[in-house]
Amino acid sequence: MESMILVYITCESRQQAEDIGRHLLKKRLAGCINIIPGMRSLYFWPPVNNRIEEADEVVLLCKTIEKHYEAIEKEVLKIHSYDNPAIFALPILHMSKNYADWLTGELKTAAS
Repeated sequence: MESMILVYITCESRQQAEDIGRHLLKKRLAGCINIIPGMRSLYFWPPVNNRIEEADEVVLLCKTIEKHYEAIEKEVLKIHSYDNPAIFALPILHMSKNYADWLTGELKTAAS
């Protein structure tokens, strides 16, 4: 089985998460996405400043394989409204065989 990952991306709105998610699905870089609205983020901004910024955001989760990470990051950075969105991958240690077969099947139908 290929190395599965979950790519975590912060978005400014549900619409942005849907747009990015659909874009990644159409390119077959992700086999499935989940959108989690209603997240509250607190972070230092601008960088290296003592000012804490607060924002309502949406989490976009993309289920994919590790070899697609760089392409996902590149595509997200092209269309995301943030200058520096959170984009990172988490390894998936275990996945049911049926789900993994379905997911990799969706990713292999990509026209590269």
